[in-house]
Amino acid sequence: MKQLITISLLLVLSVNLSAQTNATNDSIQLKKLYTEALTKGKSYLWLQQLTKKVGHRLTGSEGDKKAVAWAKAELDKLGLTKVWLQPVTVPHWVRGEKEEGHVATEFGNFNVNIRALGGSVATPEEGLLAEVIEVKSLKEVEELGDKVKGKIVFYNGAMPADKIETFKAYGAAVGQRVNGAAVAGKYGAIGAIVRSMTTKIDNVPHTGTMHYGDIEESQKIPTAAISTNSAEMLSSLLKQNDKMKLKFYFKQNCKNLPDTQSFNVIGEIEGLNYPDEIMVVGGHLDSWDLGEGAHDDGAGVVQSMEVLRLFKTLRIKNKRTLRVVLFANEEFGLSGGKAYAAEVVKKKENHIVALESDSGGFSPRGFGFTCNDKNYDQVLQWKSLFEPYNIHIFARGGGGADIGPLKKDDNVLLGLRPDSQRYFDYHHTEADVFEAVNQRELELGAASMASMLYLFDQYGVVK
Repeated sequence: MKQLITISLLLVLSVNLSAQTNATNDSIQLKKLYTEALTKGKSYLWLQQLTKKVGHRLTGSEGDKKAVAWAKAELDKLGLTKVWLQPVTVPHWVRGEKEEGHVATEFGNFNVNIRALGGSVATPEEGLLAEVIEVKSLKEVEELGDKVKGKIVFYNGAMPADKIETFKAYGAAVGQRVNGAAVAGKYGAIGAIVRSMTTKIDNVPHTGTMHYGDIEESQKIPTAAISTNSAEMLSSLLKQNDKMKLKFYFKQNCKNLPDTQSFNVIGEIEGLNYPDEIMVVGGHLDSWDLGEGAHDDGAGVVQSMEVLRLFKTLRIKNKRTLRVVLFANEEFGLSGGKAYAAEVVKKKENHIVALESDSGGFSPRGFGFTCNDKNYDQVLQWKSLFEPYNIHIFARGGGGADIGPLKKDDNVLLGLRPDSQRYFDYHHTEADVFEAVNQRELELGAASMASMLYLFDQYGVVK
């Protein structure tokens, strides 16, 4: 009996010592990843090249083509197992000449800052002038019904400032931008103006995608975003409408062209032990045509590329296949993510982990996980390894729009969670430029992503 107890104790001690040894080794490896990224990282240089040499990368544009060529060339230099392009059919919308807008009153005109929303139709060549009706939600338009006929609907529902997580504030308000034209057009409105999706009060309009849904062609109305400062002014003037005899004027010259072709840019380091178990890391290569797409999503692109460079530079012999995917057309409908997922099904590939960075290049605070309970319990065991790097959020729910179609019951989707407070100051605007990204914050995000994928590579996912 004493002999059995002794053997059992030895087994327990052996397991504990092994776990301690693994934790020590993992800690050492994470330190190497952070040190390399912070002292010799390439993500910031890559971001400068992408934003300054390529510039904006609106789907279907020349910038989009240049970005694909640039990304493939840079991945080729890393000495990966293979690099390739996956064709993707994408929409092609062009903005045209700069938009004009003003509030017309009997006392004069007050200029406003607007930008057409992506996918919108143009105004008549001479512009559009009409009375304005202000609402705070889609529901209000539904309730007003035919009362909006012949008018311009002004959606002035602000992102709720009391929500600490700004992506939740964005989610609470963005429906106006996405569906506002379809709802107003259905009831006979002739135009729509939408308050920019930001908590900041400034003169910078925020563009973004919108959809007409299944309404008739004749109901498709021109739609633009208005800066928050201009929205506040318009709302204030509307309160004096009886005295001011107010109307709103705007002109935009955008158009929708036939679909065209872009590409997902893909590269991988084949796994030595389990090559059929694939770990994906990625961001979206396209951007809006305002600014340079630095935070959205140049940061995610270069961080994802840096993950593979770190593995190569530190000579990490990955057990599982590590693949970077730079997705086409996230902004106009996720066709890159959908095309990639369709190919995965076709080839019957086994994606055990997918990590996306599409929340800006700010200081990383942690990760959000979409997975089953076993997988979540597994990642919680690694949390202490990240605490020296101020990575403390290991929350349920996360991933990203592009990797969403890869979800299965037994895999893990996760998204890098940077500090979100400043993201919507830049999102979809001319202010989203290289100079708005801090080098150290960007590099910390890349190191955090590489560290998480290193652990998944070492231990796989719990089945």
